[in-house]
Amino acid sequence: MDDSSPTLSDSVRAEISRRRAVQLLGVGAAAVAAGSAMTGTAAAAVAPLPSSGLRAAVLEYADRWTNAVGLRTLLEHAGFTVIDLDLTKAPDAQAQAVDLIAFGSFTNDSTNNTDPYGTYVKAHTDSLRRFVRAGGVVLDLAKSDEPGVGVPYLPIWKWDYNSTAMFAVRTDADFNTIYRVATAHPLVSVLPADASGQVFAGRSVTASWESLGAWKEMRVLLACVSGTSGYPAALLEGKDKIVAADGKSSVDGKGRYLVSSLTIDKCYNTAGAPTQSEAAIDDSRRFFNALTGYVKSAKAGSAPSLTVTPSLQAGPLVGHVSETTARLWARPGVDPGTYPTWKCEVKAGGVVVKTVPATLSTASDSTLLIEVSGLQANTAYTFEIMCTTVAAPAVPMKGSFSTAPAAGAAAKVSLGVGSCAHNVPNHLWKQVMTEGCGGFVMLGDTPYADMGLSGASSELDRVRRHHRDFLAVPEIAKMVSSMPIWGTWDDHDFAGNDTDGRSTLKTMYREAFVDYRANANFGHITGGTDLLTGRGPGEGIYTSFRRGPIEVFLIDPRWFSNTSTGVCMETVQSKWLKDALKASTATFKVLASGMVWYDKITGEKDDWNTYKNEKLQLLDLIKTERISGCVMLSGDIHVSRAVKNFDGTPADPKPAGYDMWEYVVSPVHDWTIGSQFDVTTSASTGLPQGTRWTAHPADPVKWSKDAPYTFLKLTADTTVTPATLTAKWINRDGEVLHTQTCTITELTRPA
Repeated sequence: MDDSSPTLSDSVRAEISRRRAVQLLGVGAAAVAAGSAMTGTAAAAVAPLPSSGLRAAVLEYADRWTNAVGLRTLLEHAGFTVIDLDLTKAPDAQAQAVDLIAFGSFTNDSTNNTDPYGTYVKAHTDSLRRFVRAGGVVLDLAKSDEPGVGVPYLPIWKWDYNSTAMFAVRTDADFNTIYRVATAHPLVSVLPADASGQVFAGRSVTASWESLGAWKEMRVLLACVSGTSGYPAALLEGKDKIVAADGKSSVDGKGRYLVSSLTIDKCYNTAGAPTQSEAAIDDSRRFFNALTGYVKSAKAGSAPSLTVTPSLQAGPLVGHVSETTARLWARPGVDPGTYPTWKCEVKAGGVVVKTVPATLSTASDSTLLIEVSGLQANTAYTFEIMCTTVAAPAVPMKGSFSTAPAAGAAAKVSLGVGSCAHNVPNHLWKQVMTEGCGGFVMLGDTPYADMGLSGASSELDRVRRHHRDFLAVPEIAKMVSSMPIWGTWDDHDFAGNDTDGRSTLKTMYREAFVDYRANANFGHITGGTDLLTGRGPGEGIYTSFRRGPIEVFLIDPRWFSNTSTGVCMETVQSKWLKDALKASTATFKVLASGMVWYDKITGEKDDWNTYKNEKLQLLDLIKTERISGCVMLSGDIHVSRAVKNFDGTPADPKPAGYDMWEYVVSPVHDWTIGSQFDVTTSASTGLPQGTRWTAHPADPVKWSKDAPYTFLKLTADTTVTPATLTAKWINRDGEVLHTQTCTITELTRPA
């Protein structure tokens, strides 16, 4: 009978485990006496520790592939008193006070397709964090056997607009080698290594380790590939912080998080017989015996100091996708000198239709930009990016996308839109996919690349790391690998709050932005007018794309701007936009800008009212050229709004010739700015500035809500008559906050 079965009492299970340990120690002594494959002279088998006074609550199930268990036995061997984790109670409310919460490997995929691990950590996220801050340790060996799954309870620390998150992303890439990275760490230094430097080298299961492909604010202790980079990781360590009441200062919490891809607990079958060699079991015992001292040090507040290891991998990201082409991007996290050559296989219906070679770019922060052509319109594809270098790491990067519908065909297309997002886990991104969006537009402050970040060797490295961490957030990673992503920037990913084109930092920020996006183009060539499709130096980052009946113009209001002269787009970008608008045959045209098109009514200058002459010229062009189907899109202000005819006057109430709508969507994160809601938006309300806004017939703001975790779903539908454009503001739980629908008739200047 399985000794983890709930039908057995704790005392019976303890006695079974005690007898098993005695039996296996005898076997171990004989095996070690005969010699060991590990470096150095073999010694006696690892002895059990006396009772440590520590308690561990364990969630363990037999591995469905090998029917192996062992976590309870190994912890008891290490001197822990072990109880079953009560899934109905928080860590600090278990039947007995515990010092360690331990989740066994494959616990999250254990019985009858249920997920007790996932259910528990979701219900008790806050309690797990409190448990660790107070000095507890969480050992998480659970794994999903699928790529891109995050560990959901890891902490987020916040103050001001700055959020710092810890996360770890599990991947399904398999390895059968493990190497020490933090060699002096107490959990690592006890592990014997063979002549090649491997630890845990005596396991009997081929490819027995999965991996951790991305992480943030964590230290790599063990990795699947030798070297100092720690990628892919096999064991991560993290700590929590206790934020002071002022929200601006913090001290380290006492406890620790340990997240691993190791199956070192799976040593015995459910009858108690060993399923690994005695040398392999001894390796596991060494680790768990060392864990005893580690947990004691956490309780005492003297756990080892922790230096964060930067995560190296991000992507894959699907960038610009047209009817027949796709741009794919990835940062595999490996050295370009060692693994320079790559390829991308694109499949339709499971059949390879394109194979594209690629080279890892040292100049662009060890990233790949892959151009795929010759595709069919309105077709679903999958892809896999893999290294072709000899002895390449087994880390293929997979994703999917659909090409755009044919431009002239009737279609219904939805795009997600968002702005202002931190590098933190957030199920809003999952909701975007649930809503059926066929692509996503990043409107800036995605991420907040100007935040301070420890451990960066240079300012450029710091900014690149923010982009890398952003794309590696588990929910974002899933989204960007499964649909086209386009983006512009706002102030915090351009050069800093409320900055304009005079910033001396803009070239560095542009380099990082271009390295980590895959738009169709990035502004124009320096000193010229041609659009820049490459990733080198250039002017601005403006671009556009067509998706069936909708064309989006992503304007760059930062690079060329000067608040003292009132110039925003400058000559080349302005001509590009006006020519492209006049030439567009899309039913609906979206003028997208990170900053808002109307006056923010604050002391800041970053809104289009600062550049009113250029804005009015654009509206007049739409009017005089009879360009139908235009709406405006913006973010930035941490408030969502629907605004109409914001530049109208009694003499000219519709400066575009028809009702011009602006859809403001912000923020994706949790920090709203109520003052943007409280300040009146028009003198015509007759209310003093600072009064909470209320609807008024002459006020341009038709709807406003300071709601956190909000994105916009913009749907263009030409399968109906007249064609419609529908904007829905949706929060991360799927609640529709507001809906605004316009027909093409309403967005056309009367004859």
